[in-house]
Amino acid sequence: MTSSRPTSLRRVAVIGGGPGGLYAAALLKRLDPAREITVYERNAPDDTFGFGVVLSDETLGGIEHADPAVYAALQAEMVRWDDIDIVHRGRTLTSGGHGFAALGRRRLLAVLHERCRELGVDLRFRTEAPPAAALARTHDLVIAADGVHSATREAHADVFRPTVSTHRCRYIWLAADFALDAFRFEIAETEHGVLQLHAYPYAEDSSTVIVEAREEVWRAAGLDRLDERASADHCAKLFPETLGGRPLRGNNSQWIAFRTVVNERWSHGNIVLLGDAAHTAHFSIGSGTKLAVEDALALAACVREQPGLPEALEAYETERRPVVESTQRAARASLAWFEELAGYVDQPPRQFAFNLLTRSRRVTHDNLRLRDASFVSGVEREAGIESGTPPMFTPYRLRGLTLRNRVVVSPMDMYRAEDGDPGDFHLVHLGARALGGAGLVMTEMVCVSPQGRITPGCSGLWTDAQEASWRRVTDFVHTQSPTAAIGLQLGHSGRKGSTKLMWEGIDQPLDAGNWPVVAPSALPYRPGVNQTPHELTARELAAIREEFVSATRRAARAGFDLLELHCAHGYLLSSFLSPLTNRRTDAYGGGPEARLRFPLEVFDAMREVWPAERPMTVRISATDWAEGGTTGEDAVRIAAAFAEHGADALDVSTGQVVPDERPEYGRSYQTPFADRIRNALGVPVIAVGAISSWDDVNSLVLAGRADLCALARPHLYDPHWTLHAAADQGYAGPGAPWPLSYQAGSRKPPTGRTDAPKPRLVL
Repeated sequence: MTSSRPTSLRRVAVIGGGPGGLYAAALLKRLDPAREITVYERNAPDDTFGFGVVLSDETLGGIEHADPAVYAALQAEMVRWDDIDIVHRGRTLTSGGHGFAALGRRRLLAVLHERCRELGVDLRFRTEAPPAAALARTHDLVIAADGVHSATREAHADVFRPTVSTHRCRYIWLAADFALDAFRFEIAETEHGVLQLHAYPYAEDSSTVIVEAREEVWRAAGLDRLDERASADHCAKLFPETLGGRPLRGNNSQWIAFRTVVNERWSHGNIVLLGDAAHTAHFSIGSGTKLAVEDALALAACVREQPGLPEALEAYETERRPVVESTQRAARASLAWFEELAGYVDQPPRQFAFNLLTRSRRVTHDNLRLRDASFVSGVEREAGIESGTPPMFTPYRLRGLTLRNRVVVSPMDMYRAEDGDPGDFHLVHLGARALGGAGLVMTEMVCVSPQGRITPGCSGLWTDAQEASWRRVTDFVHTQSPTAAIGLQLGHSGRKGSTKLMWEGIDQPLDAGNWPVVAPSALPYRPGVNQTPHELTARELAAIREEFVSATRRAARAGFDLLELHCAHGYLLSSFLSPLTNRRTDAYGGGPEARLRFPLEVFDAMREVWPAERPMTVRISATDWAEGGTTGEDAVRIAAAFAEHGADALDVSTGQVVPDERPEYGRSYQTPFADRIRNALGVPVIAVGAISSWDDVNSLVLAGRADLCALARPHLYDPHWTLHAAADQGYAGPGAPWPLSYQAGSRKPPTGRTDAPKPRLVL
C-alpha cells in the first residue's frame, strides 16, 4: 500500500499501545515511511489484561488488504471454530455454521509490536504519555487510543461530550488451560441467583472464560469479598459441564461492571479518539479489539484519501459512526438480555437456546436457518409448529378471539375524519389491510370526545353517526376477510390535543379554532408553544371516565373484536402514569400506585361494559426516554397492575411523553421492553417499534419475546405485507388466506431473465 499523493502529516503521536493504537501506527507508517510515529504505552510490552480476542472474517479481510504481513502472522496463530454450545440445566444444545476466529491478546500485541518495529515506529513502553493537548502542539496528529478510562476524553469532555453508562452485571475475565471446541454458554442457577459463563478457545491449549452475574446476585454470593484466586476457584465449581472440575486462572482479573461509552464527537482539532476511548460495545457480541482495529483501518484510509487532516477526521467519523452505532445497539440488546436472564431460564430448552442466539437481533430466524437448518427445525418442533409453517403464521388466542396469525396492523393516525366521523378513507384503509392478510387490524386512536381529539382530523366514537360509520368498516372486514379481526383503540389526547394535522406541523397548535386542553397537571407539552392545560378536578375525571364507558358500549355495538385502551405516547392516561407529567398531590398523583389510579379506574369501567368474551389490551409507553421519567422497571409494575385488572395483553410501545426525549432508535428498538414484561410477568405482549421484516416477526415469536407483532410503516408501504410475507416464504396455509378474488396474484409476477447459460464444458 503506497501513498498516491504527498501528505502533511509528518509527526504522529499515539496514546495507548493496545491493538487499535498499534495498528493505526503501523498503517500510517506504512503509508508514508518518512513519518515520525511515536506510541506511548504506560505498561510493559507483555502486560495485558484479558486473554483471547475474537476477530471476524470481515475484519481479517480488511487487514489482509491493508497489510498482508500482519494478516499472514495472524492467520498462523488463529484458532477457528463454527459451533456454539448452550448448556442449561444439564442439557447441551449445539448450533453450527457461525464461524469464529480468535487468538491470544498477548500474541496479537506481539505481532503488532514486531510489525511496528519493522516499519520504524518508535514504541515507548513503561512511559506515561504527555497530555494530548501538549502533544497536539508538537505533532500533526494525536491518536487517543487510551481505552475505556481515556484521560484524553475526560480532559476534553466539553468537546467530545461523552456519555458513560454503567450496567447492572458484574463480570470477570479468566482463563482455562485447555481448548474448547465451540463458543460455550453455560447457565448456573444457584441459591443466590443466576450466573452465566461465556467461553471460547483462543489457542491450542487455552480458552477465555468470562463469568457474569447481576450485581445483587454477585453480592449475595459473596463474590464481592473474594480476591482473584478465590473468585477463580469459586467460578470453576459453578460450571461443571464446561469446565469438568478443571481450574481457572486470572491475570490481574477483577470483577467489574461494563461501561458503554458514547461520544457526540470523536475529534478535537488534531486529536482523534479511537477504539474504546471513542466507543465500547458489550463483550457478549464480540470483541472491542475488532472495533478498534476497524477504526485504525478507516482512519488510515481516510488520511490517505482526503486532502487534509480536517477532512480526513470528518470522513473517518462519518464512515465509522453508523457502523459503531449499529454495533452498540446490538450490544445493548445483548447485554440487556443477559441482565434479564433469570426471566428466560424456565423457557423450553430449545426456545431458550434460540432466544440466546438471537438476543442481539443480528442473528435472526432466517439467518440462523441458513447457518443450521436442523437446529431451527428442532426449535419449531419443540414449539409445536407444523412443518412448513413460519412461526408468524401460527394462530394465537386472546380470551374468546383466535387470531389467524401473529401480525397486527399497528394503530396509525390518519387525520382524515370529518368532525370525528370515519368515512370512505377509513373503510378502504382498514379494509385493504384486513384483505392483506394481517391477523388483527387496529384502528387509529379513536377519541372519546371532541375535546379529546389530537387534531380536527381525528376520528371519534361519541355519536350515533360515528358508531354507524365504524359498523360499516367492521362489517366489511368480517364479510370480505372473515378470518381477520379488527380492534379499536380508544384514547383521549390530553395536553397534546388541539394541534394541526401531522403534515401541517406535528404537535403545533392550530392557527385558529383551538379548544381547551386538559391534563393531570397544568404542564404544557412545549412551554411557550402549546397551551397550558387545565388541571382536571375529581368531578371532571369522573366525566371523562364515563366518556370512555360510553365509547366502549358503542364499540361493542359497532362490532369490534378487540378493544385497546391507549395509555401511551403522552396522551391523557399516559400523562397520569409518568412522573414527568403528573405532579398532582391528591389521590391521583404521587407514587406509582397513585399515578395508576385513574387509568385503572377507566380500564375497570370499560371492562365492565365490554363483552366478557372479547379481549381488552392496553398500550403503554414502557420508558419516557428521559431522566426522571418512567423506566423499564416502572413499566413492569404498570403492566402487572393492568394484567391484575384483567388486561388480556400489553401493547408495549415507548416514549412520546415529553418533547426532550432521547430514544435509542434502531431496528426493533422497542421490542426488549415487551420482552422484559412478557418474561417477567408471564403476560401476553404485543411488540412494536421498527419491526420491519417477516424475519423479525418470526424471530420475536419463536424466541418467546413477543406473542404478537405490530407493524405500522411496512403496512403503509404495502397493504398486503402479510400475504407477500407468506409468498416470500412459500407458505400457503390458513394463517395467510388470499381473498378469492386475489388468488391469481398469490405468486410473484415473472420478470425478465437475468441468468446466463451455464458453462457445459471446461477445456
